[in-house]
Parts: sequence; structure tokens; C-alpha cells
Amino acid sequence: MSGLRFCSTDWQYAGMRKLALSLVLLCVFAVVLGTGCMTVPETGRRQLILISPQAELQLEISSYNEMKRHSRLSADQNLQAMVRRVGERIASVAPLQGAQWEFNVVENNEANAFCMPGGKVAIYSGILPITQNEAGLAAVMGHEVAHAVARHGAERISEGMLFQLGGQILNQSLAHQDPRIQQSWSLAYGLGTQLVRTLPHNRTQESEADKLGLLFMARAGYDPEEAVKFWLRFAAHNRQLGNATPWFLRTHPLDEKRITDLQKAMPEAKAQYRPR
Repeated sequence: MSGLRFCSTDWQYAGMRKLALSLVLLCVFAVVLGTGCMTVPETGRRQLILISPQAELQLEISSYNEMKRHSRLSADQNLQAMVRRVGERIASVAPLQGAQWEFNVVENNEANAFCMPGGKVAIYSGILPITQNEAGLAAVMGHEVAHAVARHGAERISEGMLFQLGGQILNQSLAHQDPRIQQSWSLAYGLGTQLVRTLPHNRTQESEADKLGLLFMARAGYDPEEAVKFWLRFAAHNRQLGNATPWFLRTHPLDEKRITDLQKAMPEAKAQYRPR
């Protein structure tokens, strides 16, 4: 019996060593995330990107084409022309090499827009009543183009790959543990990555896109002060929707913070503003 107990203890010790090794590897992942391997244009922030621009481009163009197949583009030619006009001015100052620009208005009541890494831009019709004018639209398009310039999509994919690998290593180290222990560790890992890294990092990217977008619209000849006016209108829109999600669970910064940060960046944008 004593021999059996000794083997059990030895097996548990081996399991703890595997778990400790997994934790060490996860700490290494955290260091990699913190140091990064590339630099965001303009802001200088270090970022981790594990996929090539070509792979990112192919993935996103495929997604954009899929979106067009399942969406209804606006038949309003004047509206489409305005979006293309504003988009081309923003594109002319955006440092996005190899971009194949395309601008479309999509019939969708959601107040949203996006830009793919290859320069494929979609503006939902639901956001146009909030933009109100071309300068307001430039604030939105500058923000979305900034996401592409900063390769935020590739950065999120890369971190997701790393977190997935970390989860696999953790699961393997717990393979012989009680299922309840496995579940607890998996839950803690998932919540930890979301609350400690993913959500805060998403908010950082949004703030970065706000600032870059402000600079782009100013360089394109749109008054950057109009960006603050747009975000004030957008904040009022969000209040009507009644989103009560706590700030630490949001993918985007609070509207009040975004407006404050834009006001702080305004002197830099105004210095680059050349009215057309």
C-alpha cells in the first residue's frame, strides 16, 4: 500500500511540474505580447503580428466580398458619390501601401462602418444621420482607415493565435487532473485573457484609431473640430440605446473618454489642417 501511495504522490508531483511549466510558458507569452515585434506608424506603439501582409490581405478581401454578397448596397448614387469623394481624400493621406481602395454604402440601420486592410471600406447607412455632413463622415472614415493602417486586425488575429496555443498547453498539462480542476483553470484562463489583455487592448486600438483618424481627416482638408462634434452626436445616440455595460467589459472606450482624448490631440491635428 505504501508503494501505491508513493506512486500516486509521484504522479501528482509530475502533474504539478507540468502545470508549473505551463504557467512559465504563459508568462513568456505575456512578455512577448508586452514587447511586440512591429511598430504602429505615427504612434510608435509596439505590436505583435504573426501573419504576413499578404495573408492578411487575402483573408480580409475574401471577407469583404462575402459581405457584399450578403448585403444590399445603397442605390442612392449621390450618397455613394459622397462617400467615395470623402474616402478618396482620406486615402490620399493614409500611409497604406498596396491598398486597393473601394468605398461602398451598405443598407443597414446599424450605426457602424469598417475598413479592411486592403482598403475596402463599407459605410452603413445607419451612421449617416449621425455624421450629418462630409466632415462628420471624414471623422468616421479616418477612424476606420486608421485601423487598416495600424494593422489592428492582424494584431488581434496574432494575439488570438497565441492565446489559443496557450490554452492548448494549459489543457495538456491538466489532462490527468480532476475535470472540475480542468474546468476551473480553463475558465480562469479565458476570463483572465479577456479582462487583462483582450478587452483593454481592443480599447487601446480604438483610441489609437481615433487619434490617427483625426490626423488623417485634418491632412485631407477637413476641420478636425468636426470629429468632436460627431462623437458628441454619437454619444447621444448611444445614450438613447441605453448601453449599461461596465467600462471594463467594453471593446470600445467610453464616449466621454474618446471625446476628451480627441480634444487633447486637437492641437497636433490643427497644426496639420489645411482647408481645401
